[in-house]
Amino acid sequence: MVNALSRTVLAQSAFPQETRNPARNVKRAHSVPCSLFSLAFKPVSCARNSSLNLLPREIIADQHDWRLTMPAVKGDGMRGLAVFISDIRNCKSKEAELKRINKELANIRSKFKGDKTLDGYQKKKYVCKLLFIFLLGHDIDFGHMEAVNLLSSNKYTEKQIGYLFISILVNLNSDLIKLIIQSIKNDIQSRNPIHVNLALQCIANIGSRDMCEAFSQDLPKLLTSGDTVDSVKQSAALCLLRLFRTSCDVIQPNETASRIVHLLNDSHLGVVTAAASLIEALSKKWPEEFKGCVSLAISRLSRIVTSTYTDLQDYTYYFVPAPWLCVKLLRLLQNYPPPEEPANKTRLLECLEGILNRAQDAPKSKKVQHANAKNSVLFEAISLIIHMDSEPNLLVRACNQLGSFLSHRETNLRYLALESMCLLATSEFSHEAVKKHQETIIASLKTERDVSVRQRAIDLLYAMCDRTNAENIVAEMLTYLETADYSIREEMVLKVAILAEKYATDYTWYVDVILKLIRIAGDYVSEEVWYRVIQIVVNREDVQGYASKTVFEALQRPACHENMVKVGGYILGEFGNLIAGDQRSSPQIQFDLLHGKYHLCSVSTRCLLLSTYVKFCNLFPEIKQHIQNVFSSDHNLRNPDAELQQRAVEYLQLSKVASPDVLATILEEMPQFPEKESSLLSKLKKAKPQVEELENQVAEKKSRPAAVMRDLSATTTSKLVDLSDAVHTNGGGIGPGGDAFDIFASNGGETGIVGCNKAEALRLMLKPNGILYEDAIIQIGCKLQTKKNLARLGMFYGNKTNSAFTHFLVNAESPGELADQIVVQAKPVDPDVAAGAQFQQLINLVCLQDFSNQPIAHISFTYTSASGVPLNFNKTIYLPIYINKFFEPTDMAAEQFFSRWKTLSQPAQESQKVFPAKGPIDHESIKTKLLGLGAKVLENVDPNPENFVCAGIIHTQVLQIGTLVRLEPNRQAKMYRLTVRSNRETTAQQLCSLLAEQF
Repeated sequence: MVNALSRTVLAQSAFPQETRNPARNVKRAHSVPCSLFSLAFKPVSCARNSSLNLLPREIIADQHDWRLTMPAVKGDGMRGLAVFISDIRNCKSKEAELKRINKELANIRSKFKGDKTLDGYQKKKYVCKLLFIFLLGHDIDFGHMEAVNLLSSNKYTEKQIGYLFISILVNLNSDLIKLIIQSIKNDIQSRNPIHVNLALQCIANIGSRDMCEAFSQDLPKLLTSGDTVDSVKQSAALCLLRLFRTSCDVIQPNETASRIVHLLNDSHLGVVTAAASLIEALSKKWPEEFKGCVSLAISRLSRIVTSTYTDLQDYTYYFVPAPWLCVKLLRLLQNYPPPEEPANKTRLLECLEGILNRAQDAPKSKKVQHANAKNSVLFEAISLIIHMDSEPNLLVRACNQLGSFLSHRETNLRYLALESMCLLATSEFSHEAVKKHQETIIASLKTERDVSVRQRAIDLLYAMCDRTNAENIVAEMLTYLETADYSIREEMVLKVAILAEKYATDYTWYVDVILKLIRIAGDYVSEEVWYRVIQIVVNREDVQGYASKTVFEALQRPACHENMVKVGGYILGEFGNLIAGDQRSSPQIQFDLLHGKYHLCSVSTRCLLLSTYVKFCNLFPEIKQHIQNVFSSDHNLRNPDAELQQRAVEYLQLSKVASPDVLATILEEMPQFPEKESSLLSKLKKAKPQVEELENQVAEKKSRPAAVMRDLSATTTSKLVDLSDAVHTNGGGIGPGGDAFDIFASNGGETGIVGCNKAEALRLMLKPNGILYEDAIIQIGCKLQTKKNLARLGMFYGNKTNSAFTHFLVNAESPGELADQIVVQAKPVDPDVAAGAQFQQLINLVCLQDFSNQPIAHISFTYTSASGVPLNFNKTIYLPIYINKFFEPTDMAAEQFFSRWKTLSQPAQESQKVFPAKGPIDHESIKTKLLGLGAKVLENVDPNPENFVCAGIIHTQVLQIGTLVRLEPNRQAKMYRLTVRSNRETTAQQLCSLLAEQF
């Protein structure tokens, strides 16, 4: 909840106040002309932004005061390097620059090959030149061994440059990697803390799985050893955190877990800060092993909160004691339930009260850094109070404190206050306290200039709404809707419709609200909204007459939205007779009013109006002839739309042939709809998939304002695809020996679960919908919709037997390690399925990180065979979820494509296959398949017009994976060469293996 503010604060300074810019005290012998490259020659502690600060930015924020351990280097300016850089900068053309670089490369190559007596300084100088040439965008294919040799030097600057070269240029598949790992191990075992820090930074910068496997045992020992100095402990903790984030399965909790936890008691606050980051990440995966951190975190937090800023002078940031550490400890405590031990609980409550009290104190500084640091701690404390949800006094105090921010001049504070109050509104203890600020929130909705803050205000109004204030809030939201930003109108419409239905005591008010909603924002009223108002009117006799009168009056307005015509057509067709007694709304006037809109509407609306007209034939026989004339007009009987033409023909014959009794029976009033929960809620969750339903399974995210909706289990009525329209595809020659089946083998081998639809699932890799499984008993179809890292899979089940299914159950899951890569959540289904019936189920998915296996669904039910014997059906099927489903197309020009292609040239970033064609090589067929991949098929980019190139970004919650594809058909040899390049090795291999099976 407070990431936005706390990260802003923490990024401003990663060091204590008096050491925020230690680089300014470092004296360099020479000033290298290239300022970017000159960073490489500062000591590690003195170049916060250099390439050698190898840890992620948020991790660097944990480091404190390494200045004392890193020597200032004097008299080491490498004049030859400075001259070379100056020559490059003075080149007048690209050709001159390339000539100078080639000359220098030839010189360096001859020195490395011919001069066996190069000393460390000369090696360092030449390696630096190679680094600079590489940074200019040129390939370097030598000098790696010399860089590795620099690692064994005892001089700091030589070792530093060696590590810098390795971190940037050495490929993970290089033959030198074992030698590099051994050199790093030697430095880790060194007694010189500077060498150890350099080695740890290199490990963290590379951060590969090889590094995880090589050092996963050494780093915990180094971290918890009593002989390790504080600066090395900090580096070791952050390095271990980096490796854990890279390969969490390699690092396992062992006997060092309790010793890592006890680092929270370390006397050095820099070590405690780094350890808190590590423990916070580890405790999410292994909460039981690290539960001892709760009492220690509370103890440490208590000592910080009760201290003055002079007590922790080295770690005080603008009069706020250790704000980074406070935020981390508060976030760590949110990984566990409230402490049950009375002493810890009391101490924690005292800490939270102390933080709330300090927030009300007069500021000790007018600088924005002071306010940011203090507020970051406050918001994280409020987040913990909300997480505990057991202390009414603290919840109310937190609400009041946030309320004071609603009128603050700082936009970020207003945003965060509204967002936090949305969560407070869902608590029974603080709901009433939030309602006290209703007028302020409504005022901010009207006057706020920032659209994101206005959206949070809408979310808060939605969350705080109940029966006592529903009419007021809905009225204010309708007023704002007229001028609201277009980007949030659809969501506002859904929320107003949900609130109006949920808290309606008088359904005439509900009808008024929905009709006004259609009038104000008709373009944003989805089918679910007007479907729902019709269901409610049909099911409640007391509101039918009022709804007919109101919609009739709405249709008389000069400007009438098409959705209003749909609602009016349906309601008047069913209940128009209730207002026909009034001469102002006689049958002829009702018909003329609707038919006046007929030619302005879409085909689907005209089809609905034709159904209304035939209903009028039954309700109002006096205008039957006039309606038949409309049915028989050429515009309807010869309409190019088959659906509309068929309705006109059938309704005309029905009105002529059927007797009045038969007509009345066929066209009798629609029966009441089955009582069920509104589908609007599921529509809102589809529009905002980050609501709590999905986020509960993504532990690092906090629920958004829609948390109030958790008590409703909505069923959707939206249609994705019908089984009768499902696409049947051919197998495409996939055999059990293909590489693509390794995907399923690894999935099943890991969990003991094997699906029964391997081939069917693979056929849907490049298709959004189709048949997923079919036998004599059941047909299962699917349709997939994706947006960035979110997906919605519509599953369609058809009963092909003459008996009902009972105890129907679908359990969708991500087996094994896939649970950490993709979240799967299936809507519940009705346990009873009638014979011959079909129904749908929605499955929501969130891609957390790249994956190679597929989610599965267990389907079980009971049915009766043709011979009358009860039988059980129990199958496991693969869901057609592949990594390419989360592609976003990216358009590129030829120059941009090949520049990016060249950047992704390391062997680990490329996967290539040469394979025979399974069928004729047809240009259009290949293009269609590549379009189904999800990436952008780039035209006129490849010099060979027969080749295909694609570009796209695969979205996961953790990162975005840029991916390029190149397919080269050879018609003469009937072969393909497929090359996939990606900044993730596993992604390139996975896509290449899957795509090769499709051609």
